Amino acid sequence: MSLRTLEASYAARGRELLAATSVDFAPGRLHAIVGPNGAGKSTLLRLLAGEWRPSRGSVALDGRDLREWAPAALARRRALLPQQHSLSFPFTAAEVVALGRLHTRRHKAEVERAIVAEALASCGAAQLAGRLYPQLSGGERARVQLARVLAQIRDEADGARWLLLDEPTAHLDLAFQHACLRLAREWSRCGVGVIAVLHDPNLVLAYADDVLVLDAGRAVAVGAPRDVLDAALMRQVFGLAARRIELADGTHWLAVGADG
Repeated sequence: MSLRTLEASYAARGRELLAATSVDFAPGRLHAIVGPNGAGKSTLLRLLAGEWRPSRGSVALDGRDLREWAPAALARRRALLPQQHSLSFPFTAAEVVALGRLHTRRHKAEVERAIVAEALASCGAAQLAGRLYPQLSGGERARVQLARVLAQIRDEADGARWLLLDEPTAHLDLAFQHACLRLAREWSRCGVGVIAVLHDPNLVLAYADDVLVLDAGRAVAVGAPRDVLDAALMRQVFGLAARRIELADGTHWLAVGADG
């Protein structure tokens, strides 16, 4: 079981946003995608979700091209958390989370309500259930949307389930950034494949099993975060000086902006 691209590329209006990329993502792991703005991170995530079709190459889930999957079946297997969380309708937070259940195998009404409540609680958003979504802060909306995608793939499927998270920590305060990634890691430990676009290399080092580095639409490195994220790569890709710090317990951190 895997989610993979095979020489997948994407171009729009004559501009190549992602060059031919072949990469395999395995279930039960937290995969991070990093790179500067415009590197192709969100483009790759949309291709993996099946929202966009590659200009060339293919994207396959369990060996089947995404174009062969029925939308409802695909929705039960993978959920995409986009960068933007705009929604102008006066839905409550609970109603927004319930939208993630539209293509699932429906349960009794009380069970569905419990699933929505459980998803909100797991994201630290239980108190938001009755609040109107447009009136929430950016961070509150982010937690509600995370609960929505968790509710979407909550039910067991006939294969591995996938969470595709585009900058899930962008609108969250420091505590909830870590809470979000701890939750993502818990889901991966339960067999779900998690693919997250992240910007902070230290969050990648702390939580990810694998990292893919994109730069100018091309994959420049892939592997274990502690092997990939070093001072040389930070200078090459981001133009930043960095110094690696190794703690007594063997964990690694990057002091970004510090001379090596």
